[in-house]
Amino acid sequence: MRGAEIVVKTLIEQGAKVIFGYPGGTVLDIYDEIYKHSDELTHVLTAHEQGAAHAADGYARSTGRVGVCIATSGPGATNLVTGIATAYLDSIPLVAITGNVGTAMIGKDAFQEVDITGVTMPITKHNFFVNSVDKLADTIREAFRLAKSGRPGPVLVDIPKDVQNAVCEYEKKAFVEPEKNKPVDDEQVKAALEIIGKAERPYILIGGGAITASAGDEAVELADKIDAYIGSTMMGLSAVPTANERFLGMVGMHGHYAATLSMYNCDCLITVGARFSDRATGNTKKFLSNAKKIHIDIDNSEIDKNIKVDVGVVGDVADVLQRLIKGLDAAKHPEWEEKVSEFRKKEAEKDPEDKRFSPKNIIKLMDNYLAPGTAIATDVGQNQMWAAQYAKFEKPRKFISSGGLGTMGFGLGAAIGAAYGSGERSVLVTGDGGFGMCLTEMATAVTNHVPVVILLLNNTVLGMVRQWQSIFYGKRYSNTDLKDRHTDFVKLAEAFGGKGKRCTNLDEAKAAFDEAFKEEGPYIVECMIGKDECVLPMIPAGGTVTDLITEIKIGN
Repeated sequence: MRGAEIVVKTLIEQGAKVIFGYPGGTVLDIYDEIYKHSDELTHVLTAHEQGAAHAADGYARSTGRVGVCIATSGPGATNLVTGIATAYLDSIPLVAITGNVGTAMIGKDAFQEVDITGVTMPITKHNFFVNSVDKLADTIREAFRLAKSGRPGPVLVDIPKDVQNAVCEYEKKAFVEPEKNKPVDDEQVKAALEIIGKAERPYILIGGGAITASAGDEAVELADKIDAYIGSTMMGLSAVPTANERFLGMVGMHGHYAATLSMYNCDCLITVGARFSDRATGNTKKFLSNAKKIHIDIDNSEIDKNIKVDVGVVGDVADVLQRLIKGLDAAKHPEWEEKVSEFRKKEAEKDPEDKRFSPKNIIKLMDNYLAPGTAIATDVGQNQMWAAQYAKFEKPRKFISSGGLGTMGFGLGAAIGAAYGSGERSVLVTGDGGFGMCLTEMATAVTNHVPVVILLLNNTVLGMVRQWQSIFYGKRYSNTDLKDRHTDFVKLAEAFGGKGKRCTNLDEAKAAFDEAFKEEGPYIVECMIGKDECVLPMIPAGGTVTDLITEIKIGN
């Protein structure tokens, strides 16, 4: 069998059902085989290779399965880089397949030759340059195994054109399972139990690792048993249902007031699958200096990397939580409950209900249309934070956002991938800045009738950057005003073959959502909001809870 067919056969063998990509010279043989196997494998042609990587990422986040994308050599391969880096920073299982020039031409500056394995070495869990067809099938299998083992991540497989045309025997093999996690150290668990047993104000912080391990139920069960409250990093959102009485919301720079204040007032922090990002912790030297800290993570390298902890427990976080639940007695902490209730009351006072045409009320209106399984993807910036603060989640894997890299332009491709992964309608919350970066994927959504509702919060500025300029740069708005672009996003949707409606009040937004959620294809609901809308609360970079900003007056 030719190498090109081995690629496709092995992808099918390893459970790939949908792949996202863009053809080109060095992958034409693979694409010929995709054509021949189109009854077994769905290929989605994106408008740009970056969109393919983001779509594969969104597919993986929404399903827990390995996402797959494919691109040709040279610019095709380098166009994947931002998407691969996005997946790497958020620990998303992804296999990226690239073609390359023939092995005899490697290193000779041939047309569209690039050392993509060298380029992606710092942003992949591992990558492979396949120089022999005999190694091809097993290399792809190994890529899948690595992508989903332990702490997941992206793996790249670069295949020269002559290897795709070479012939060898192909033997179908079993679906590769992830590596078994190492047993949890009983002494680490024992040390954690001792600290938690003495806690009077316990707090559980869940991160993206809790979603990867499907550990949301265990986190809730532990919280119920020890009378703890739960906060989340942005990456941990949707692991625990928003409506759960113990869940306080997102913590950190733009976290919920009660979630962040409760975390800073706890005497025992149990962190589950989070990396202590600077956006969650603020000043690391002053982070919870008076609290005992327990860090549970699958990746040993995360323990003490950013925050020095009292106990690190390495292993599958769901397994560790189950051990803690079994080893602890039930406890009640009425004074802690009263303290958290005070924080919740203050949060409600600082963010009162109103009827303004605001991002908060627009997102709350949109929530009324969402099914429990609807995935919400975002771009990056204010739109991302408003969605994180106000959207509600009933099931895990329903908040899909670029955390570590903060990739503007991520949202539309990811929303397309999530729709393919779930088989249901997805939603994108975006801004005019982020949407403008990769809006060509509207062509992908329209061509494939992808049911994605795009809530475009248009403030005619780069909102988050402008917010920082207002607070820290003396209101010098350097290159953050987009009003002179004059982009009509409704006409743009129509130009691509989609639909849209511009809204200036909640009644118009409701009418637009009524129509959008009946459409079979993409629909843009463009909401014109004020350029001075801010994301609050806010802890400045490097600050602590004592620096918390709850009011900002910006604008000229």
